Amino acid sequence: MFSPTHLLSSSSLYVLLVLLSCFYGGFSSVPTKIGKGYRLISAEETPDGGFLGHLQVKQKNNIYGPDIPLLQLYVKHETGDRLRVHITDTEKQRWEVPYNLLPREQPPALKQTIGRSRKNPLTVSELAGSELIFSFIADPFSFAVKRKSNGQTLFNSSSGGSDSFGEMVFKDQYLEISTQLPKDASLYGLGENTQPHGIKLYPNDPYTLYTTDVSAINLNTDLYGSHPVYMDLRNVGGQPFAHAVLLLNSNGMDVFYRGNSLTYKIIGGVFDFYFFSGPTPLGVVDQYTSFIGRPAPMPYWSLVFSSRSLYIFHLDYVQPQALLSGVHTLSVYSPLAYGVSKVNFCVLPSCYSTFCVGFHQCRWGYHNLSVVEDVVENYKKAQIPLDVIWNDDDHMDGHKDFTLNPVNYPRPKLLAFLDKIHSRGMKYIVIIDPGIGVNSSYGVYQRGIANDVFIKYDGEPYLAQVWPGAVNFPDFLNPKTVAWWGDEIRRFHELVPVDGLWIDMNEASNFCSGKCTIPKGKQCPSGTGPGWICCLDCKNITKTRWDDPPYKINASGLQVPIGFKTIATSAVHYNGVLEYDAHSLYGFSQAIATHKALQGLEGKRPFILSRSTYVGSGKYAAHWTGDNKGTWEDLKYSITTVLNFGMFGVPMVGADICGFYPAPTEELCNRWIEVGAFYPFSRDHANYYSPRQELYQWKTVTKSAQNALGMRYKLLPYLYTLNYLAHTSGAPIARPLFFSFPAYKECYGLSTQFLLGSSLMVSPVLEKGKTSVKALFPPGSWYSLFDMAQTIVSKGQYFTLDAPLHVVNVHLYQNTILPMQQGGMISKEARMTPFTLIVTFPAGASEAQAKGNLYLDNDELPEMKLGNGYSTHVDLYATLKQGSVKIWSEVQEGKFALDKGWKIEKITVLGLSGNVDTSGLEINGSPVANGASNIELTSLEQMHLQDVEDGVGKKKSLIVSLSGLNLYVGKKFDMSMKMGVQG
Repeated sequence: MFSPTHLLSSSSLYVLLVLLSCFYGGFSSVPTKIGKGYRLISAEETPDGGFLGHLQVKQKNNIYGPDIPLLQLYVKHETGDRLRVHITDTEKQRWEVPYNLLPREQPPALKQTIGRSRKNPLTVSELAGSELIFSFIADPFSFAVKRKSNGQTLFNSSSGGSDSFGEMVFKDQYLEISTQLPKDASLYGLGENTQPHGIKLYPNDPYTLYTTDVSAINLNTDLYGSHPVYMDLRNVGGQPFAHAVLLLNSNGMDVFYRGNSLTYKIIGGVFDFYFFSGPTPLGVVDQYTSFIGRPAPMPYWSLVFSSRSLYIFHLDYVQPQALLSGVHTLSVYSPLAYGVSKVNFCVLPSCYSTFCVGFHQCRWGYHNLSVVEDVVENYKKAQIPLDVIWNDDDHMDGHKDFTLNPVNYPRPKLLAFLDKIHSRGMKYIVIIDPGIGVNSSYGVYQRGIANDVFIKYDGEPYLAQVWPGAVNFPDFLNPKTVAWWGDEIRRFHELVPVDGLWIDMNEASNFCSGKCTIPKGKQCPSGTGPGWICCLDCKNITKTRWDDPPYKINASGLQVPIGFKTIATSAVHYNGVLEYDAHSLYGFSQAIATHKALQGLEGKRPFILSRSTYVGSGKYAAHWTGDNKGTWEDLKYSITTVLNFGMFGVPMVGADICGFYPAPTEELCNRWIEVGAFYPFSRDHANYYSPRQELYQWKTVTKSAQNALGMRYKLLPYLYTLNYLAHTSGAPIARPLFFSFPAYKECYGLSTQFLLGSSLMVSPVLEKGKTSVKALFPPGSWYSLFDMAQTIVSKGQYFTLDAPLHVVNVHLYQNTILPMQQGGMISKEARMTPFTLIVTFPAGASEAQAKGNLYLDNDELPEMKLGNGYSTHVDLYATLKQGSVKIWSEVQEGKFALDKGWKIEKITVLGLSGNVDTSGLEINGSPVANGASNIELTSLEQMHLQDVEDGVGKKKSLIVSLSGLNLYVGKKFDMSMKMGVQG
């Protein structure tokens, strides 16, 4: 849901940003240098192998307030690949991200007296770990972090006398620190914002981090989440090296990236830096999520429609270093659809519709239950599977959380509807906002007051306005609030057995600003006008330095007061914590409380969708990109935001398909579902004031949905395995191409294509009126997933692909084993269909290998792991060597899969040269005689852009399929077949 009071046009916003930049020391002005920095006055080794030092300010000044005179510096290699640098006030405890919200090691206690000599004085100027080296200069103090293997400097806070930035500054409400950067470094991250230039950070664009209810249509603006982390990818002599830098600070900040430097300007807290050594992009995210929390395991049904990444295998190939570029034209569209039944190839376009994938459907404006029932039935009639139906606040009584509208959503009828869809295997999710309506007859409010759970201002619950009218905000930093919130969720679940919760407006959003009271003599809201117009009696709050800090971050992209349309920043949380400090943690703390409540209901795996996020939110919730627009530009921007959140440790992410508002065109909705089918979180969601845009509203969109979502549904086992790998290693589901091809600099800024996992590449149409797409193919063999006879052998170059209205180009890379199923109308049914394995070798290779894996479990269990008796893990291998293809599996905990009766019915191998010798087929060591079984073997020649040279002549490659197999997933197998000489 959105608040139009927070919508700004992206074009006018950008002009305003340019005008404002000089005023607040922004991206186009010369940086202002403040002070002379600090000097190191003592240093010692700590018993835990760390470094403890003290810093003294060199020259005091009052720009943005007085300097803190003495600082404590603590440095430690916490793991072999993670280094922490923590700087705070020596004499007074300062605000930090609470250690109970984000568990981590505590730094040493503050020392009240500072001496110049210690028991273990430090006699060196650097501290080396296994991967990283910390070094420092004492006067003026600066520090650097280097990579041990090659001496590469990853972070260097020394200004070195340059004009790019000044020395470190540490005041109560203004902290500044910078790092030098090589100009060829590619940086990613620093969100949440909508980045018009793509995934790479763009020099002189503003990056402000402060959670705000501002529509995602606004470019280069602080949006719903705060993620003060960036990844740095550098290519040195053809060798890629990636690392990441996290500044764990929840206060508002501006970050200025100027190409050769990066500067943080923060309005509170401490410097708490974490450096992650990589050196691969995947390694960086693994190390990062190991620290902030692994992504939450998601239920199987939550993936049914949503294109979960394909990282279910680990490839062991070497990227070529010598890359050639060029542009070629290739027509790849074909009506051939690869079948997964005993018939080896389906040649009818209609076969798409029999394997459609599930989908999430939502709309703000389903005015009554009968409308929702019609939506469900219309999806069924259109043969577009629908696994999850959502309600925005239409189901509520007067917009109040945990209630039902007795007229439009009467409980008996709603329960009957839920019984009906639950029996099909469908799910139901509703929205809840944090604002609790101030209403003496409202039980949720009454219990909240009784338990004293709300954020305070002047000793009373802080009054704001959201959809119900006057509201108070729960304080999720208060343990009593967490218990109360859990009890309210339990009560609501007894009223309505929902399958997940959608927590929205949790930045927190407020339709008013300042100190407000409920007006006398008038209704608020009136019920006749827009609900987002402030109708409380409010006064601005500027009397404290928390409401009007000396440094003004670029809040909302317009330097509005930091309490604008949110909780007043001088409001108080539990234990005296100021909203000023904890503001950006609000949605994160709510997600933790909601996760705890849902998990405690029935012991099942929770599903939570949150708009506001912070570092670590992915451990508890999924995310969508917020209020986007139904435009071609927003379609393109969505890819960048989705990719960024994968790097932030929130892999279950997607954008509102077809746009939240206004009405999309029919062509745009066709193209958007072709992208959205491969978002990790895939949902159609529309605004109250927009026309209906369910996928069945247009015949052409219905067809595109059947094609794209149909492929998604076949990929469910692959996607669910990616869910497991994301949970265990942090691996993003949707990821930039450089994750798999980090040595290939051509893809460093590519933002119009993306990978699902390591090897499945989506190359969508993102422009109006286009029936082709120019796509970059990193070196190697790529096979069209929709027509596997179509092959691209690339040396690292662009190709122009045919893309008629209903076609999205998806290609599978070599060296992969991809598990698929036959699909179905509901995930519950699709899970029980036979499996197919797709094995890809480099086209025409004489020797090659491929790998994959498969994870299956009871997806209702809270934990996603092996060893509980309700899960199975299968490693898949294939080799091509000396004219023989061998495919085999290794199985862990096979009983679960055996009990389910899952079988592999078909194996298809791509890229082979030569003919298959059917007399040489063996399964589990036994020859398979011709005609003695139901096994059918077929082959089909693949079409290449270029023929593959073998030094003598040209080879053709083949698709070889074996169907009619009867191999149990839960039992290891091996299969081999001979290849004859091609004529």
